[in-house]
Amino acid sequence: MMPDLRKLMKQMKTQELKVKEIVMRFEGKEWVFKNPTVMKMELMGQTTFQVLGSYEEKVPIKEEDVKLVMEKTGKSREEVIKALEESKDIAEAILKLSE
Repeated sequence: MMPDLRKLMKQMKTQELKVKEIVMRFEGKEWVFKNPTVMKMELMGQTTFQVLGSYEEKVPIKEEDVKLVMEKTGKSREEVIKALEESKDIAEAILKLSE
């Protein structure tokens, strides 16, 4: 490693954090990182976090979708939520729960 880079790394006060989960929320979706590697770096009064690892994209289930599927199928809230999470589609969830 170059001497200047080593000096910069020392100045950055790099620290690895033990993190179990990180959730990044966007408009209409979430990214969930399980057991990521997270580095915290401080330089010139600014703190930066670097997140490394794989993530799962999740789309939140709308309450009105849950109610509609419950109404159409007569199934419990838990069954409906599970079906919507698996299918990610209202019509498909209704068909699956109506079998």
